[in-house]
Amino acid sequence: QVQLVESGGGLVQAGGSLRLSCAASGSIFEINAMGWHRRTPGKQRELVAAITRGGSTNYADSVKGRFTISRDNAKNTVYLQMNNLKPEDTAVYYCNADLRAMGVMGYHWGQGTQVTVSS
Repeated sequence: QVQLVESGGGLVQAGGSLRLSCAASGSIFEINAMGWHRRTPGKQRELVAAITRGGSTNYADSVKGRFTISRDNAKNTVYLQMNNLKPEDTAVYYCNADLRAMGVMGYHWGQGTQVTVSS
């Protein structure tokens, strides 16, 4: 059974920083793209950042220059460093991974972690 577990969310003041982590576990053979999405009430889930196995990245325009995505392939873990946070970054953040594991393949999602930015 494959699991993605996020951590690192919380409450921070505007201008502050948080670092999210997401570790994938299980009988995983290979992880291709990994990414972070977020959802706020009344809005659709949006892509925040994504990273390929080789390290190529892409970001939503709203977070460029403030957020950095990275990964540790040996640990099956993806990170999101969030700096200069704004109240509009408040959301539940979900990680996902395109992976191949024992008996399964395709995108898997974490349970989400709340990020709240106060003004």
